[in-house]
Amino acid sequence: MTRFPHDQFAKEYLDQLLSPIGTVETSRDIAGEVRQVDIYFTPTSTPNDYLLSLGLLGRFATTSAVFEPFRNAVTPSQIRSCLSKLFDLHSELERRARRENTSINDSELPQLWILTPTASTPLQG
Repeated sequence: MTRFPHDQFAKEYLDQLLSPIGTVETSRDIAGEVRQVDIYFTPTSTPNDYLLSLGLLGRFATTSAVFEPFRNAVTPSQIRSCLSKLFDLHSELERRARRENTSINDSELPQLWILTPTASTPLQG
C-alpha cells in the first residue's frame, strides 16, 4: 500500500488495464535492499483487439515489463533508481533460472517503462 494517492491510482489503473492480458503484481519486493517496483507485468495472452485498444500501453505490454509511473517530471536520480531496481530484478530472475537449471534469454527479461507527464530537455533523447 502506498501513502501517495497518485501512486495508488496509477497502480490500480495499470492493474485494471493490464490484467486482462497478463499477470500484474503491484508493489513487488526486490531482493537485496528492501525496495519495490511499482508494477511488474508478465503477459499471459497473445496480442488481440484489447492490446490494440490500449494503444501505446498495449505495445508496452507485449513483453514482461516494469512500469514506474511518476506524478511529476522524473529526475535523473529517479531514473537511476528505476534502472537499479530493474537490474536487481534481472539478477534475481537469472539466479532463479540457475537454481532451476534453466536458461533465460535477454529477450525474456522485463523491460523498464518510466511513465512521466513530461521530461526536461536534458532528459529527452
